[in-house]
Amino acid sequence: MHTEDGEVLVGEVSTPSDREPTGTVVALHPLTMEGGSSDSHLIRKMAWRLPALTGLAVVRFNFRGARSTLGASSGEWSQAEGEGYDLRAALAEVERRRLPAPWLVGWSFGTDVLLKHGNVDPVAGGVLLSPPLRWSTSFDLDGWHLSGRPLLAMVPEFDDYLRPREAEQRFAGVPEARVVDVPGARHLWVGEVYVRIVLNGIVGVILPDHGPLPTHWSGPMTNWSSP
Repeated sequence: MHTEDGEVLVGEVSTPSDREPTGTVVALHPLTMEGGSSDSHLIRKMAWRLPALTGLAVVRFNFRGARSTLGASSGEWSQAEGEGYDLRAALAEVERRRLPAPWLVGWSFGTDVLLKHGNVDPVAGGVLLSPPLRWSTSFDLDGWHLSGRPLLAMVPEFDDYLRPREAEQRFAGVPEARVVDVPGARHLWVGEVYVRIVLNGIVGVILPDHGPLPTHWSGPMTNWSSP
């Protein structure tokens, strides 16, 4: 994907093999400077599981300066500013492919990019996983309130940056935002129990009639290992 300011991004579009997509997730990864990429575990599990289990298409990509098994995006990390161009390039790809009803799903740093730059058409809403609210501001939150786009913030009980009580205070001016306290969870969502909670939370807002995801899979599988 090519950004308006001249960077080249690498990414992947995962779609169901047996039907047209029921909706779209655009996944925004954690902090590039701390190793975040399209391979960060929640991001790749969205891409692996959701198309087969729900029919959702999943777009994952590397922000500028990030590297993963998909390859490296050009450019340098830009404190959630240049990454706005990256998000626009991903949304342009969604429209080019005519993928339906895109929702943004950000994790950690990805939530700041989402809040700063994602309140635009054709975005239907946003899911925030471990939002630190570090680079986004009250002005950005006010914009989401004015647009009426829904937000779901899933906040770990033991988050390193923003815990549920403070999150409720910070999002109090955005009635469209629902803050969910996830007991026992931490910022990195390590453990299959928390992966399931996250994926079910995402599906619950995008496809509310879908129901809980199955816990077993009998279809084709491919082994994956990091480089």
